[in-house]
Amino acid sequence: MARVSKSIDEIKEEIMRACIVLFNEKGLKFTMDDVAGHCHISKKTMYVVYSDKEDLFLAVVDYLFDGIKESEREVMKDQSLTTLEKIRKILGVMPESYKELDFGKMYLLKDKYPSIYEKVEKRLETGWETTIELMERGIKEGVLKPVDISIVKLLFEATIEQFFRRDIISKSKLSYREALDQVVDIIIEGIRK
Repeated sequence: MARVSKSIDEIKEEIMRACIVLFNEKGLKFTMDDVAGHCHISKKTMYVVYSDKEDLFLAVVDYLFDGIKESEREVMKDQSLTTLEKIRKILGVMPESYKELDFGKMYLLKDKYPSIYEKVEKRLETGWETTIELMERGIKEGVLKPVDISIVKLLFEATIEQFFRRDIISKSKLSYREALDQVVDIIIEGIRK
């Protein structure tokens, strides 16, 4: 039987998924060799795709946040949802593929890989256009209190950054999903009319 070679995009997708699994198992201590072995690719192929571990982690950050943006687009397309339901879903969006990621270990990035942590912070602080538009619509529809949206954004960002900056989630024994749901509930109930 002829062997079918994978495209570079398929290899990258496999590598991203392997990183999530290995991060959960080993935290930041997994190696490029571990990823290559997990994906059944050569170390040479691994280094052709990503020059080093930091380059790989930077790609993982984009992979995760791009997945969140894709999920947001799906929420926006769902005509069955009210404005308030869309806001709740977008603030709490977490693609299915992330359910296995141990976000409780994300705080480890801050000291070991500050440039990666900085990228996480930057991605958290950008891409709010859809959420802001929905909140403005919610205020006009009268389902949200007339709040300063920049304060709501700041509150949400700061909370998520604290999740990633310290080991709050692992100490609380909550999953990231449970902690995020609680944050979204607190914010939505605070601004709902």
